[in-house]
Amino acid sequence: MDLTPLAVSLAIGLGAIGPGIGVGLIGYKAMEAMGRNPDAIGTMSLWMIIGMAFAEAIAIYALVVAFTLFGKVH
Repeated sequence: MDLTPLAVSLAIGLGAIGPGIGVGLIGYKAMEAMGRNPDAIGTMSLWMIIGMAFAEAIAIYALVVAFTLFGKVH
């Protein structure tokens, strides 16, 4: 019994949970900070987008691992 399909599913599924939560928290806190200090919206938007990009990079790595494992299935 080959468990590689299960490993592929878990790699992308569990690999997307953390970045999803992280992006949500980054957006939440950035909007809260922008509401408290509207003068810093430009700077905060930039750092929010950079933080979201770093969080999404983890999901992309999980996708690469899933594709690598999927290549071993076929």
